[in-house]
Amino acid sequence: MELRLLVTFEKVATVLSFTRAAAELAYAQSSVTSQIRALESSLGTELFDRLGGRIRLTEAGERLLPYARQIIELSAEARAAVTAAEEPTGSLVVGTMESLTSYRLPPLLELFHHRYPKVRLALRTTIGDETRQALRQGTYDVGFLMEAETEHPGLESEVLAVEPLALVAGAAVEVPGTADLLRHPLLATEPGCAYRDLFERELKSLSPDVEFMEFGTIEATKRAAAAGLGLALLPEVTVAAELAEGSLVRLPWEPPFTLRTQLAWRAGKRLPAHARLFLEQARKLIAEQG
Repeated sequence: MELRLLVTFEKVATVLSFTRAAAELAYAQSSVTSQIRALESSLGTELFDRLGGRIRLTEAGERLLPYARQIIELSAEARAAVTAAEEPTGSLVVGTMESLTSYRLPPLLELFHHRYPKVRLALRTTIGDETRQALRQGTYDVGFLMEAETEHPGLESEVLAVEPLALVAGAAVEVPGTADLLRHPLLATEPGCAYRDLFERELKSLSPDVEFMEFGTIEATKRAAAAGLGLALLPEVTVAAELAEGSLVRLPWEPPFTLRTQLAWRAGKRLPAHARLFLEQARKLIAEQG
């Protein structure tokens, strides 16, 4: 089995589309089709069921996929070992989220841009289930998670830091207990964000009729809070500047849950040298940020 055929097979199996695989591999679609047929011919079995405009893996394809990924990863590892003395190189698709991309990762991205220019980083903004699914499917190489849980089926992960949260408003208000929050308008980012979902679950345990004014992004939510539209629970790192300048006030309420920023990858995946470098630098940077 030729490595290039396995690479093409793995891409098609991940995205379940000949068209999309061709685009991501920079091949003509006819080339992808012919490579898959060549691989099927060499193995003497079909790897995909063609269902009109859709495809899915056959049982043989399902069995081949983990071996293909191992062979591809071992090939990359072997290449990295041979060229270890050279400058780190390779591409890395990173799942991230707004709070980290905007407030924690700029120094890391700047470091790689200047010190490791041959490492090509591609950031994909997703959260929660989407990030975990993309990691399991191999669409992302590594992904940042901000979750209460630290164990994720099908993934390996490393906790980088506990992520403090802050309840903020445009002016000081009294909130001696969780029930007192229900007397105020509540602002939030989109559903699926771990801290929003946990906050909502906590409040709905007191009143099932809790509603949030949704603003989509952290920036929009902060501005709404500063304008006096309500209270918002956000990662402390995202509101540090506003708290320092006084446009937002931190309220004396501590959430009864803890979020941890983590870096995750598919279980069993051998991280190539440039991915391990990214993990090392992310670990160091976030530890320094506190």
